[in-house]
Amino acid sequence: MRDALLGWYDAHRRALPWRATRDPYAVWVSEIMLQQTRVETVVPYYERFLARFPDPHALARASEDEVLGLWSGLGYYRRARLLHAGAREVVARYGGEVPEDPAARRALPGVGRYTAGAIGSIAFDRREPVVDGNVARVLSRVHGIDTPLGRADTERALWAHAQALVDAERPGDLNQALMELGARVCTPRGPRCAECPIARECVARRDGRTAELPVAKAKKPPREVACVAVVATRGDAVALVKREGELFGGLWELPSAEGRGRAAARGALRTAGIGGRLGAAPVGVLEHVLTHRRLCVEVWRASAASVAGAGGRLVERAALHEVGTSTLTRRCLAVAR
Repeated sequence: MRDALLGWYDAHRRALPWRATRDPYAVWVSEIMLQQTRVETVVPYYERFLARFPDPHALARASEDEVLGLWSGLGYYRRARLLHAGAREVVARYGGEVPEDPAARRALPGVGRYTAGAIGSIAFDRREPVVDGNVARVLSRVHGIDTPLGRADTERALWAHAQALVDAERPGDLNQALMELGARVCTPRGPRCAECPIARECVARRDGRTAELPVAKAKKPPREVACVAVVATRGDAVALVKREGELFGGLWELPSAEGRGRAAARGALRTAGIGGRLGAAPVGVLEHVLTHRRLCVEVWRASAASVAGAGGRLVERAALHEVGTSTLTRRCLAVAR
């Protein structure tokens, strides 16, 4: 299996920018960006990010606004804040060099077992396994693992199989081969088994169970949330407030609140410490789906905006790219133009 995977990878791997380097910092940045995000989306963000922050020292010196501004649109902003914190720790504790020691890597903010294994195998040529969604799908099908993903016994089996495969030469390429195979051939629906280099070893293919495996983890449906967002402007500037907490934490966002109608919109402005003449009716409604929530957002306009609260500011539309804003905020701004 190992030889077949490496031979296939050598012949078919995509030319991605993070595969042209073994710099552990660059590998780290790519792996954080690739979490729950498509490769095609990540490539331009990765290139811009490394051009601006080419090493841990540069990232550690940056402000949170600079980091989130460059991350805007990529989503899952907690990743960016943890990467920023991790770079500062690398500079403070390791002189700006990402540590080779696995335990030290695992102790960095935002670096779990998967990310540590990716850095270790790709950058340091260490025989450390990785299991992400693509790898879990490949290994579940190959070995016929029919217990649900996320369950403790399933995770133990997946990591054991991944460790057995990576425990030889070229561990970084082997891990990337597994990820590439899952992304391009052993896909969730309609896997192209005829193109798979390890199809002869695959239990799911042999037993006609590729549509059944892996067994998905049970998911709760996203919670429906009704809310308002207010685009309060003065001239060509928009009033924004810095969010705290997990959801959009650290980003500059429109005044918003749960609820419906003009009273909720007024409450959003008041809580944010932003004044202005609120319109008589919403200018539009949009739906925005997050991992655990489905937001139904009424978009309101307000004119003659003023900022009284310490957490707010007026930002020229032309300068919005310089601060971190979410895709939701940009969608609301488009509705209210």
